[in-house]
Amino acid sequence: MEFSASWIHSLLYLFLIIASIYLLHILIISQKLTLNHQNVRVKKLPPLPLRFNSDGTFKILQVADMHFGNGMVTRCRDVLESEFEYCSDLNTTRFLEKMIKLEKPDFVAFTGDNIFGTSATDAAESLFRAFGPLKTPLILAKQNLEPKIDGFGNYNLRVWGAPGSHFANSTVLNLYFLDSGDRAVVDGLRTYGWIKESQLSWLRGISKNIQEQKQDIKESAEASNFSRVSPALTFFHIPIPEIKQGPVKDIVGLYREYVACSFVNSGVLKTLVSMGDVKAVFLGHDHANDFCGNLDGIWFCYGGGFGYHGYGIAGWPRRARVILAELGKGQKSWNGVEKIKTWKRLDDGMLSKIDEQILWERR
Repeated sequence: MEFSASWIHSLLYLFLIIASIYLLHILIISQKLTLNHQNVRVKKLPPLPLRFNSDGTFKILQVADMHFGNGMVTRCRDVLESEFEYCSDLNTTRFLEKMIKLEKPDFVAFTGDNIFGTSATDAAESLFRAFGPLKTPLILAKQNLEPKIDGFGNYNLRVWGAPGSHFANSTVLNLYFLDSGDRAVVDGLRTYGWIKESQLSWLRGISKNIQEQKQDIKESAEASNFSRVSPALTFFHIPIPEIKQGPVKDIVGLYREYVACSFVNSGVLKTLVSMGDVKAVFLGHDHANDFCGNLDGIWFCYGGGFGYHGYGIAGWPRRARVILAELGKGQKSWNGVEKIKTWKRLDDGMLSKIDEQILWERR
């Protein structure tokens, strides 16, 4: 099946109207498709679930704040004077290409500010160029379309266990995505958006249903411990007020920028804690923050600024975050998730790996 470039452009423009560019979550998963905006070929594939690999791992690449503009003609911001003349959006493209080649992620999560709206003369074209290095299908996760739920980017994805294991047809890891909004005016004062109660209510229900579902598994004694609660990771763009208020504990990485968030506290932290399955949250928005810090037992991790057209700090390399979930090894097969780790890589010529840490480990 082939789609013309004009048809694809029309589709993207329609999507951009109903989805906030500021917060757009585009998810990339590893199914075979060659994508370019001149001639898109779509091969029909069975609806396969996300799944852990046969080596017991599932790796996510978080790309925060690409701020892609118009490609070669869009200059970099906040780089060294010696770098400026030859620096453009193509530096962002090359960084993404290198990260994919090195880390070989199973899943790529773009957590907002993917393009720079005021710089992009053609939003659809900018999106095509921004995601071009992936050469895999653009999968728009099926979101909740109930009219009473705020936002356009609210959805959950389930990751199944390793093939051939006790959990091959069961969810062992959940990925929650929430639309944290754009900008807002409250009582005449400008502020950033926030996650609304309708979204939190939906999330609580999703989490409860997932954890209560009885999987039809013949459990061995060693597998039963893993079937009780599946850990979850949450992704959204704008940080919550509690990060600014603190205290944030056990910080790994750099906290070098004022937290830009809404002054409306909608109870996100309280909700996540009460759910019991969320082990870590991954954010963007504040480009000069790249730390993970703990709030009430949940890790909140910044991706760090990825894109060269977004603001940054001259001499401080752009960076990306990697998240790795590992299954526990049983006597005969893989069990459920045993450990979740994270680290960052710098676009410093060597893709230096820094700040590796364990976010969660099953006791």
